[in-house]
Amino acid sequence: MKAFRQSLLIATLFAGASFGVAAQECVGDVITPPAGMVPATDDALLASAIGAPGKGALCKGKVFVAEKPVTVYRVWDKDKAYTVYGRWWSFDKPVGPREEYAKKNDICPEWSPLNIMSSCTIKVGTKVVVGPGQSATCTSGTLPASAVNQVYIPNDSRNIILFVENCTPGTPWP
Repeated sequence: MKAFRQSLLIATLFAGASFGVAAQECVGDVITPPAGMVPATDDALLASAIGAPGKGALCKGKVFVAEKPVTVYRVWDKDKAYTVYGRWWSFDKPVGPREEYAKKNDICPEWSPLNIMSSCTIKVGTKVVVGPGQSATCTSGTLPASAVNQVYIPNDSRNIILFVENCTPGTPWP
C-alpha cells in the first residue's frame, strides 16, 4: 500500500505529463492513439499502469478516454478463459511469430502461451493508459524495456468489471 501511495504521489506531481518509474530505462515514446481517443487525466489509473523495472507493465504512459468505440487486440491463454478480458491490449493487430511478439511486448513465457487472439472495442467513456513497455524479469532472463506501446485497460474479469465490448470469440494465434 505504501508503494502505491508513493506512486500516486509521484503521478500527481506529474499530472498531465508522461510519467514513468525509472524513466531513464524507457525506450520509445507514447504513441498518438487512433481517432476516437483524446487526452485525459486520471492519476490513480496512470499509477496503476506503471511498473517498476523488471516487473513488466508500462515504463511511462499517458491517459486517454474513448469518445467513440476503438478496436483493441489481445493475445491470451486458451486454458485460462478468464484471461480473455485482461488488462493488456494493443491498438495494432498482433502478428507472429509468438516468441518475437512476446519479446517485443515484454511478455514472459510463463505468463501466457499466447495461443488465442481476440479483438474488442473500448467502451465510450473508458479511460486507458498508453505507453511503452517496462522491462520484465522472467524465469529465463530479463526482457528489456520495449518501445512497443501497449494499452492498459482496467478490466477486472473475475469481478465482471469490463471496459470492452463487442468482442470476437477468439481464434488460434499465430
